[in-house]
Amino acid sequence: MKLFILVIVLGVAGFAAYVRLAPADPAFLDVDPVKSGTAGVDGHFIVRPVGGDIAAPVFTESPAALLARFDAIVLATPRTKVVAGGLAQGRITYVTRSALWGFPDYSTVEAIPYAEGATLAIHARLRFGRGDLGVNKARVTGWLDAMGTDQ
Repeated sequence: MKLFILVIVLGVAGFAAYVRLAPADPAFLDVDPVKSGTAGVDGHFIVRPVGGDIAAPVFTESPAALLARFDAIVLATPRTKVVAGGLAQGRITYVTRSALWGFPDYSTVEAIPYAEGATLAIHARLRFGRGDLGVNKARVTGWLDAMGTDQ
């Protein structure tokens, strides 16, 4: 019985370590949110002017100002950090980890000129599994809600 419990504990610990320490493929991180992914795929949530799961809102500020404002909102999210890109590059990829297991979800955002201002293209996706129970959609729509109305 003790051996069985030890095997279970080691299995759970190994799984937790793998989820937290598994390397992410740079090609998985560096995606073009304007062109990448397909809307409606479980575990992915896409925001862009056309062809996303939802249409991106348009703001009157410049793309650089819009991305900086969005970056501040995203970085205020618990367990979220930048893993690729940055404001200077004009594209940022974030990882947000779940509280219990630390499952990583990646969100890549780019601010692009659109109409008389700018809009966001966002591709949020899970790293493990096939479905996320709407977690990426809820996170991204929360960020967009925090952006407020047109500035």
